[in-house]
Amino acid sequence: MKQPSYRLWLRTFARGTVIRTTLLLAVALGASAAHADSTLDRIHERHKIVVGVILSGPPFGSLDPATQKPLGFNVDLAENLAKRLGVDIEMIPVQPSNRVQFLQQGKVDALIANMEVTEERAQILAYPPTPFEEIGGALITRKDSGIKSWNDLRGKAVCVSQGSNYTKPLAEQYGAQVKAFRGQPESLLALRGNNCVAAVHVAPTLRLLVARNPDWKDYTIPVSSDLIPSPSVIWVRKGETDTQNAFEKVVEDWHRSGWLIDTERKNGMQPSQAVLDLHAKFKAQPA
Repeated sequence: MKQPSYRLWLRTFARGTVIRTTLLLAVALGASAAHADSTLDRIHERHKIVVGVILSGPPFGSLDPATQKPLGFNVDLAENLAKRLGVDIEMIPVQPSNRVQFLQQGKVDALIANMEVTEERAQILAYPPTPFEEIGGALITRKDSGIKSWNDLRGKAVCVSQGSNYTKPLAEQYGAQVKAFRGQPESLLALRGNNCVAAVHVAPTLRLLVARNPDWKDYTIPVSSDLIPSPSVIWVRKGETDTQNAFEKVVEDWHRSGWLIDTERKNGMQPSQAVLDLHAKFKAQPA
């Protein structure tokens, strides 16, 4: 029997290789596309979105003493996000020390967790481009500490949460000796125990604390300017563009309708100028 020529075999092998390569490429592209849609698809398939929230105290999140149900600004955002997506909500408490890992490991679909935009965070996670607030850090200290400005922190111990975006400017710009704790409650406890001379956390929480909580009557926020005010956003995993786009539409409508402003005021917050400007911007645009 006549054997096939080397050239014929080579052409056949080449055609097979091209076909196999094309199929593998198609599978890879299909997997990539599926990955981009997987979170949003999963949310609708199970009719539920799982959101990681921080419950470290008012106004962002806490537990109702009577019902033990979560309440606060973060909670309102998560519940309304689910409502506008037409699904149920499950909230999982997270800490600054584990919130990124919870999202990356798929334990939550999104984060609404007092997590402002930084270059480092944007390299590993994604977010809808429109923020729901602009939030900076406030400094809380004893009234008799002698601290009157950010510069007075030089060489002094300052408490923050692990993973805080305030760590870098405190250390590099103001020369503070930063001590990081698991979360805001632990940091504030360390402040009261004189382990640090001041603590820096999201401004709305600390301003509400000294204004309304008698346990903090000996403490003050001596500096009116906030540390690095930054966009506060909903975080999602990298590459999940459909989820990102769906959330963006929700955030834009929060601004357009004025719902966001009303919700902040309901929780004892003062909307920033950035939020007021975004409300005016989207209100002037058709939905």
